[in-house]
Amino acid sequence: MSVMNDEFRDSFGTITKDGKRNWIFAKKPHGKLYNARTVVSIVYLIVFFALPWIKVEGEPLFLFNLIERKFILFGMIFWPQDFFLFVLAMLTFMVFIVLFTVIFGRIFCGWVCPQTIFMEMVFRKVEYWIEGDAEKQRRLSTMPWNGEKILKRGGKFIAFFTISFIIANYFLAYITGMDNVLLYIREGIFAHLGTFIPLVIFTGVFFFVYWWFREQACLIVCPYGRLQGVMLDPNSIVVAYDYVRGEPRGKISKETIETKGDCIDCFDCVRVCPTGIDIRNGTQMECVNCTACIDACDAIMTRVHRPTGLIRYASENNIKKGEKLHLTTRTAAYSVVLLILLAVLTTFLVTRKDIQTTVMRAQGMLYQNQPDNKISNLYNIKMINKTRKKIPVTLKLEDSHLKGEIKMVGKDMVVEKEAIGDGVFFVILNKDDLHQRKNKIEIGVYSGERKIDEVRTNFMAPVSK
Repeated sequence: MSVMNDEFRDSFGTITKDGKRNWIFAKKPHGKLYNARTVVSIVYLIVFFALPWIKVEGEPLFLFNLIERKFILFGMIFWPQDFFLFVLAMLTFMVFIVLFTVIFGRIFCGWVCPQTIFMEMVFRKVEYWIEGDAEKQRRLSTMPWNGEKILKRGGKFIAFFTISFIIANYFLAYITGMDNVLLYIREGIFAHLGTFIPLVIFTGVFFFVYWWFREQACLIVCPYGRLQGVMLDPNSIVVAYDYVRGEPRGKISKETIETKGDCIDCFDCVRVCPTGIDIRNGTQMECVNCTACIDACDAIMTRVHRPTGLIRYASENNIKKGEKLHLTTRTAAYSVVLLILLAVLTTFLVTRKDIQTTVMRAQGMLYQNQPDNKISNLYNIKMINKTRKKIPVTLKLEDSHLKGEIKMVGKDMVVEKEAIGDGVFFVILNKDDLHQRKNKIEIGVYSGERKIDEVRTNFMAPVSK
């Protein structure tokens, strides 16, 4: 853009020229988009804090138990054997993020990113309530330590640490389950010191992020801002300043009102920005698309009787050429790949078995001769029960052309819920039905009268003469 000065790209608004932290005191935003984001955040927080309490058949609706390698999504239990589904889901999610960013920019960051939700809609609101708006916060930071500063900073410290501790407990609930968290609380710290110490560490991390690190998490830690430079194109929708309409900027006056652009250079868009950027310089890595600048600019435009939308969701081509959003070749390609991945993932999820059975011939022996002109093979069976019910198991030969039977070694096989069971069994067949050394057989796995799985294996026999 010819009207822009690219020197702003040489530095961060949150870092001074000598490398020190430039603390951002963001003005409290107001407006339709901020209200909409507040509603979205309330729904988001209700879901976040409610999910650990919801159970399906006695198990959490969501669980990410890394310790026991047990994962539950929408009531479906996943074990390490389903890891390929996790990889496929993550690949699908990454393609979705790329496609979403190509079309809509960083709208995810501004509306539903956990860092933004907790920072702007929880901790920042508490900060406004205790310390006041931006100017009051700025005065508080420069005043000497007196009764007012100690009271406000102390209250803010307690509030931030308490909220961080609550969030850490809920993250623990997503890992171990809310029942275990309540058990830890009842039995006390010393009974579960190995859990309490990591909990305090995570509380400290959350507190550090929201007390001091704040917007630096988006600028330094999160790679998404840097990736958008690769993913965005002139047709991507971002929070953008309409420089065609806004330039040249200038303070409003009766003499020049008709010759200048709509931007009156009030800097309200800068004052409300939580990352301290000037959106009028163009799309920047620091912008999280929080829309605070849109609300601030619309309020000013309304006040000076000019059309709103000087800062709005728009693409570069929309501003420069007046083009509407249209499907590009890159977007179409990403969409096709995404649809393929979704179809594959859905197929795997739909066809995923709750029972996974593995049958292997016992090592060290080919076959055993049995009375009445029969041959037997010895097999080991291993079953993974991914359900929440104990399953009694019976095995049956499914081959209609082979007459034989299956005999379990020892007691009948019962696989406990969410457990692995194993056993040993013989397959006994008539020698006259076997005409080759290696014979294919199919074994049905039944629970009662219901067939729950089937496996194919080889049955070894003497070489026919």
